[in-house]
Amino acid sequence: MSSPASDTPAPTWTPSPAEPLRHQVLAALAQHRIATTSQLRRMLRPGSTRQLISRVLNRLRSDGFVDRTVLPDAKRTRTHAWYLTQEGSRLTRDLPVLRGRPPYPITSTTTASLKTPHALTVVRTHLAFAEDARRLGHEHGPWDWTPEVSHSIGEGEHVMADALMYYTAIESEHRRKLRAFVEVDRNTMSSERLAVKLIEYARLFQYEAQPVGRRRQAAAGPAWLRWYPVFPRVLFVLTGASRSRLENRMSDLQAMVAQHPLVAALAREVRLGAAVLEDIEQHGPAQTVWVPLSGGKLDRPVMSPLSRLREREALNGRAERTRTAHARHT
Repeated sequence: MSSPASDTPAPTWTPSPAEPLRHQVLAALAQHRIATTSQLRRMLRPGSTRQLISRVLNRLRSDGFVDRTVLPDAKRTRTHAWYLTQEGSRLTRDLPVLRGRPPYPITSTTTASLKTPHALTVVRTHLAFAEDARRLGHEHGPWDWTPEVSHSIGEGEHVMADALMYYTAIESEHRRKLRAFVEVDRNTMSSERLAVKLIEYARLFQYEAQPVGRRRQAAAGPAWLRWYPVFPRVLFVLTGASRSRLENRMSDLQAMVAQHPLVAALAREVRLGAAVLEDIEQHGPAQTVWVPLSGGKLDRPVMSPLSRLREREALNGRAERTRTAHARHT
């Protein structure tokens, strides 16, 4: 590995605060797929100038590791969104933060133009959590937000979350961990299709994988226990429409919880919530911006999933029972 004074990236390295900024930029683009200059600055060097990040990006572009697309802007300002080239993707494929994950690189202008609006909104959501965590003294950085996490739900089908979030709240001498599947909705699909995502998560909650080529045995517990000690919360972050339209979409999510038996079972064990992205950005995700999908009026503030971390996640009875069952069969 090159020394911090070197300007030549190595194919294998561990991102850390001591890493050269160019290495961190490559890692961030590998993790988050695409980001604007401003987003990378806020993510990696919040106290720095825009020129610092721009210089690094332009150098990486001249070296052939990154490229950019120009975003349309009504103000006619040139906003660049950056992504890895094929060479940059190859360079970063062995990153520890990406180990075990299939790559979904954006390596062409055409692909970037198709994925940019949604991908940048997902990054925007991450930054709202990251900046609030920094203000509160909690832990949530660039590598605690993993886009496009997929899990099997059986019959050859998968549920793919827009992001998997890890968040550690520091409370005095105690560290409390939160995991959440995050769905970012820009009002580009029907409200019913959005609500169907809850069925997919309910199927994941129930899904028990069977060994290939063996007779069905006593259940060893849900498949999700391979990755999570408790099932992650499911958070919907909505934007791209009027307040009344977004509230209607939240109502449809609540209706799915009330009417679908599998989703209702999920809601009894897992916290499900929805919020408007602009509210999260203005007030912070730890404030009363979340609407519980298991009930409650839209105009009534709901305690944030983050501010409820003092409640022990071990109270998730289903997870405790399935962990015990899993231990008996292993």
